[in-house]
Amino acid sequence: MDFRERMLPAVRGGGFAMEGYWVWCGSVIKGEDGRYHMFASRWPKTQPMHPGWMLLSEIVRASSDTPCGPYRFEEVVLPARGPQYWDGRMTHNPRIVKRGDTYILFYTGSTHPFEDIPQGDVLDLNDPRVIVARANKRIGIATSKSVFGPWKRLDAPILPTRPDHFDNFLTSNPAPCLNEDGSVVLVYKARAYKNPPYQGFLHGAMTIGAAFADQPEGPYQRSEERLFEDSIEIEDPFIWKTEHGYEMIAKDMHGTICKERFGGVHAVSKDGKKWEMKQGELAYSRTVLWDDGKTEVMGNMERPHILFEDGKPAYLFFATSDGTNGFADAKNTWNMVIPLRKD
Repeated sequence: MDFRERMLPAVRGGGFAMEGYWVWCGSVIKGEDGRYHMFASRWPKTQPMHPGWMLLSEIVRASSDTPCGPYRFEEVVLPARGPQYWDGRMTHNPRIVKRGDTYILFYTGSTHPFEDIPQGDVLDLNDPRVIVARANKRIGIATSKSVFGPWKRLDAPILPTRPDHFDNFLTSNPAPCLNEDGSVVLVYKARAYKNPPYQGFLHGAMTIGAAFADQPEGPYQRSEERLFEDSIEIEDPFIWKTEHGYEMIAKDMHGTICKERFGGVHAVSKDGKKWEMKQGELAYSRTVLWDDGKTEVMGNMERPHILFEDGKPAYLFFATSDGTNGFADAKNTWNMVIPLRKD
């Protein structure tokens, strides 16, 4: 699929934003009420965007009468629930899907043993609380019979780390695809411990793995090897089923694949296990045409999510920022939406 050919102008003022919060990770589904519900991450602007999310992110729900929004905040879906839980301090990376009459929310959670952040403390990547919270990131699910909840969380992640594998440090950024028989293909981000250090830390670069289960709660059988070689560093995958197998879009961390830093890459697979990366293909760009006629280079275009209608891709959502250097200098973040031409 050529997304760039299908993209209509982005909707100015659409999507989801919240005053006083960083907003990220939008995933949209049509609820039993016929309205549209976005599950997103938020955390207060009292901390830097990065790494504030690692300790303070929580998953919320917002709603709209139309796919483009604007979406209005409704509730906190997965709040902090105590450090004794694997996801007790932070929830992030929501992906909402539905199987039969049950909504399934895939997400990343984390915990740490430290006290709450004192007022006036400003987090950075070398803060012990951040280091521990990052190392404790795992993937889990919550389920509900209604988009309005209540949500039942599991007391253990569905995708823990594995010693002596590429995912022995953390698992995060779940990208599930539910097949017609209810089985799941789950693509995810991982890191491994590494010595000598990588960028000052004892973990390696981002890698992508795949896991498979007969049902969302597992158990999952995982690939023994990561999906792509060292030269391919991507994150934020989104996958979906086609008549030929599966497709993926994701963020190119360095621009070595699609030739644009933080631009979108495209990969295909017949079985979800072996993937072919489309070298040189730019699936989407950080240069955005808005419906007011203005063109802007966004600081970020991350966590892509496709909303399908009548089996066809209809709307493309991104977490975005007004920064010029990713989110390093961003003053605002929000979830934006780009309608797709359906013919």
